[in-house]
Amino acid sequence: MVLVSAVRDYVNRMLQDISGMKVLILDSQTVSIVSVVYSQSELLQKEVFLVELVDSISKSKEPMSHLKAVYFLRPTSENIQYMRRQLARPRFGEYHFFSSNMLKDTQLHILADSDEHEVVQQVQEFYADFVANGPFHFSLNISGNHMYMLPAAIDPSGLQHFCDRIVDGIAALFLALKRRPIIRYQRTSDIAKRVAQETAKLMYQQESGLFDFRRTEISPLLLIIDRRDDPVTPLLNQWTYQAMVHELIGIQDNKVDLRTIGKISKDQQEVVLSSEQDTFFKSNMYENFGDIGMNIKRMVDEFQQVAKSNQQIQTIEDMAKFVDNYPEYRKMHGNVSKHVTLVTEMSKIVEERKLMLVSQTEQELACNGGQGAAFEAVTNLLNNESVSDIDRLRLVMLYALRYEKESPVQLMQLFNKLASRSPKYKPGLVQFLLKQAGVDKRTGDLYGNRDLLNIARNMARGLKGVENVYTQHQPLLYQTMESIIKGRLRDVDYPFIGNHFQQGRPQDVIIFIVGGTTYEESRSVALQNATNSGIRFILGGSALLNSKRFLKNLEEAQRIARTSTSVV
Repeated sequence: MVLVSAVRDYVNRMLQDISGMKVLILDSQTVSIVSVVYSQSELLQKEVFLVELVDSISKSKEPMSHLKAVYFLRPTSENIQYMRRQLARPRFGEYHFFSSNMLKDTQLHILADSDEHEVVQQVQEFYADFVANGPFHFSLNISGNHMYMLPAAIDPSGLQHFCDRIVDGIAALFLALKRRPIIRYQRTSDIAKRVAQETAKLMYQQESGLFDFRRTEISPLLLIIDRRDDPVTPLLNQWTYQAMVHELIGIQDNKVDLRTIGKISKDQQEVVLSSEQDTFFKSNMYENFGDIGMNIKRMVDEFQQVAKSNQQIQTIEDMAKFVDNYPEYRKMHGNVSKHVTLVTEMSKIVEERKLMLVSQTEQELACNGGQGAAFEAVTNLLNNESVSDIDRLRLVMLYALRYEKESPVQLMQLFNKLASRSPKYKPGLVQFLLKQAGVDKRTGDLYGNRDLLNIARNMARGLKGVENVYTQHQPLLYQTMESIIKGRLRDVDYPFIGNHFQQGRPQDVIIFIVGGTTYEESRSVALQNATNSGIRFILGGSALLNSKRFLKNLEEAQRIARTSTSVV
């Protein structure tokens, strides 16, 4: 459990060495970092009786000298100013400051100068500056994630801020793993190149001493790629459990907000979906929707058996046994109703939006040729009253990405139909996507029709047939991992930074996608790691996408590009 345990270890070390009652003070980003690896009950066990945000605690004046304050913050100038003001009038008995990344000397001086009352017990760097969504998957949750689509000239300081956050996150990850990587990047992407160069500069020049772990084994590989090389994956509907929940309802920091859904009991309004805390979810997160229904039925049956045995209380011993088992029973009850609620809600959405029909065409567009049939299928769905606006838009985008060169006339017909059927989406958005991620911009063999090996593989797959029509799509990342395992990742497409080259096959590969990752890709990584190929893959990204978030980023970038006069 690489990433989750790395962050958990840091949180453990922060809390266990400080005895007595504590208040944990976080910022808007470290609250996500802690919440995905640590539950509230675990914090209570560590005598944390209060969790506060650093900006809201500034407004309170009430002294609490009986509490020890544990600050875990990102080393931003804003947070350092909060600390400075709070140390000027200390409310707590002791202050322990943990930074999620490297502190600058100037920041240390500010903290030292502010501690006039000598209440600061320690200042440490604990490199947990990323959200560990799973054992091999992390995100940086960057709010301005659309920045990667904009030319540098439009908003230089915004883009610099975006790049800095990515470099910080990657640096923290490698400091937590105690490794320094060899760095490669996608040649056709300016932003991937820039992130790679700035990361290398930090690790090999500015902070080379900090990253020199004197390890003898082969260096890990850090590969930085651009989301626009595979715009298809974030546009598709999903049919495996975790990915589907994120696509249809939304997952934020392993939590699902169910308040918008009809009548739901108070304790089910926000539920946690974590493979660490929920064994049913752990064993089913990558299963397809059909199997989930069967497995949930089995879980309900087991629960009913337990409930039935609890009704047969006849003796004092039975009563004592029931009381002992009650917490477990309550937990089981909560778990069953959580998964039943999620699957019921998703079934409703699938039915309302006719997603089985829509998804079949999506998968055909992503995986198989046949332009004529595809045009007809998309046209029929655009005319179908039950198909929602967002699904129409995604279908036209998937068609455009696939056939932009082959059928420009029919593409224009689809643009016009989309404009008349779903007027809130201007065709300009599809054109903007092609400008961003069209065939001329991409490096990888997205549709398996450039490379002879891929063409042969696709033909073989077509002859064998597909096990499940809804999950036949493989993200481009899958091919990238295969190329790395076989030592076939071409230097010309993915050059090395500086004169640091790979000596032999790496055992650890970290793939970072500028622009964000999807749960479909994280599933691909987990399944690949389970094959024991001798290489362990870790996936990271600037954000965690579903189709709604990807389209929102696209719209935001298009809006800024339109209003900016400096676009050439």
